[in-house]
Amino acid sequence: MVTGLGALALVASGHLSITAFAQAPELSEPVSLFDAETLDEAWREPLGDWTIVGDTFVDPDDGKRLALSPGGGTALNGDLGHTDHLVSKLEHGDVKLHVEFMVPKGSNSGVYLQGRYEIQVLDSWGVEMPTYSDCGGIYQRWNDAPGIEDDARGFEGRPPRVNAAKKPGEWQRFDIVFRAPRFDENGDKTADAEFVRVEHNGVVIHENEKVSGPTRSAMFNDEQPTGPLMLQGDHGPVAYRNLRMEPLSE
Repeated sequence: MVTGLGALALVASGHLSITAFAQAPELSEPVSLFDAETLDEAWREPLGDWTIVGDTFVDPDDGKRLALSPGGGTALNGDLGHTDHLVSKLEHGDVKLHVEFMVPKGSNSGVYLQGRYEIQVLDSWGVEMPTYSDCGGIYQRWNDAPGIEDDARGFEGRPPRVNAAKKPGEWQRFDIVFRAPRFDENGDKTADAEFVRVEHNGVVIHENEKVSGPTRSAMFNDEQPTGPLMLQGDHGPVAYRNLRMEPLSE
């Protein structure tokens, strides 16, 4: 059973404070995060409009929204798809992650390893030349320093090798092997975070891709040995199910 945490602190930048998660439990055995009847066992407040449902499908009256059936096992980010991000109570380091997701037409979300490194979720059905911002892409990093032209602020994004996206309203899956960044006894980073392998619907789309720091819109600006899993909830309707995490040893 996953234990609860205290209230989360916010800093002026809008990022969650590292100290707020100082006592977070660390992933130590395989877990499934949508098995409970409610979200509050495994996920941190605020939960916003996220709710547990039975299944989801494209609304027959509006192809850009998801309708639902009652039950359990699936997390849906409300009626409009513009709510808080879903953040796990558990924190992970090296991890093997399986997650299934559904988006309607034009919708957008993301799976953030350690709350920092995003694999993009997007309706990319039919895209012939996918970029970092298409489904399965490793999202770009962002430079906010003054004096830089806007078209030069984004860097390091990685497109998927191929576009493996299904049609809107179909369930899809990611299988991710992630290696956390490494640090020495002084806290200095000795190795970047790495997406060792990412499969999208059974197709390998990334192997041995290093990320030198948090991608754009991450929860944190820094890097740490562990961090929570985050599911983006404010960019449109999305549903997730069968989310399983397994810690990996060296």
